[in-house]
Amino acid sequence: MPLTAPLTRYRLAVALGFATQGFVFIGLTTRLPDLKDRWELSELSISGVLLAIVLLAGAGSVLAERLAARTASARVLRAGLVLVAGGAALMLAAPAWAAFLVGVGGYGVGLGMVDATTNMQAVALERRFGRTILPSFHGAWTFGGLLGAAATLATADLDLAWTALVAVVPLLASGAAFLPRTRDPGDPGRPGAGPAIPWRPILLVGLGMVVFYMVDTAAQTWGAIYLDEVVDAPSRWVALATLPYLLASLVVRLAGDSLVERYGATPVLRIGAVVACGGLAVVTAAPTWPVAVLGFTLTGAGISVVAPLSFSAAARIAGGSVERVDTVIARFNQFNYVGGLLGAVLTGVVGQDELRFGFVVPMVLVLTLLPLARWFAARDVPEVRPPGSVLTGTDADPAQS
Repeated sequence: MPLTAPLTRYRLAVALGFATQGFVFIGLTTRLPDLKDRWELSELSISGVLLAIVLLAGAGSVLAERLAARTASARVLRAGLVLVAGGAALMLAAPAWAAFLVGVGGYGVGLGMVDATTNMQAVALERRFGRTILPSFHGAWTFGGLLGAAATLATADLDLAWTALVAVVPLLASGAAFLPRTRDPGDPGRPGAGPAIPWRPILLVGLGMVVFYMVDTAAQTWGAIYLDEVVDAPSRWVALATLPYLLASLVVRLAGDSLVERYGATPVLRIGAVVACGGLAVVTAAPTWPVAVLGFTLTGAGISVVAPLSFSAAARIAGGSVERVDTVIARFNQFNYVGGLLGAVLTGVVGQDELRFGFVVPMVLVLTLLPLARWFAARDVPEVRPPGSVLTGTDADPAQS
């Protein structure tokens, strides 16, 4: 079978995994005002719940690394999607606080597993395609998030327990045909095979991803509450903090593959950092909710391609076997949760008396992308298969998927 046909099928399946993750995540974060009211939580208590999710997601990412070393990342991804489904359903429909906390635990671990394995799958496909495709995968996440925000708007009048039907989506997605374990002829298949992993440049790229998730999580986690409580938006429109943000992110991410191929990662990232800083300044100073929505939209456009380019750069710097790259991606994914801590928790703590002040932190720190952007530039050639090669034998063993 020609190379492009099976890879296109796997690309669609992995994109579905990203879209599902975005759908559930945004479906939950845009419900935070409802969950806050349901359990009578303060901003500090919401920060505690978010902290628990971030820490558990970090543990889920570590678990994904360990499991992916023994079996295919496709299997780990399916298990993570099932956990996400169960956890999200419990968070939304729990009749008691203890059940809600069990849901938080299941969702947090599943979140980390899916985060790590979708990016493992995406990086493996990018190496096979031999060109930049990570931004469009993250665009699929954003598209799913848009659907999640739209679902929240459409079901604003439903009882919270009914929204637990969101769990059906990851359960269905877990049956997709994800990329099987692959190995090039002569590849020893050990994570440590080849030269030592160059962690210093990977760390510097990771700092860029910390900045991204700090900004992204602040906007998506606190945006709806900001519109609700600071600029007094009508309650059914609070999801507009997230919807235009995601729409702008989607447009830029879908264009990101060609933008990076044409202009390079460094200038794209630097221009985006300046735009994101301006957007957060608008949010912080917004006198009315439509102005705040404009600020969130600019922020989404500016910051959107940092995460996919981070994973792409880390995999390229690591090089070597599939298992080696999977190991690096799982560990690199931890930067996601450091950024999540800063964005979700620090924004809430700094802004517990006045949420406007909470957005000053990401507004200033996003400018650190200006010096960090040079580390995202291509320094190696992705490992690709020659055109016309086929996926046979150990190249694609369905039994390992």
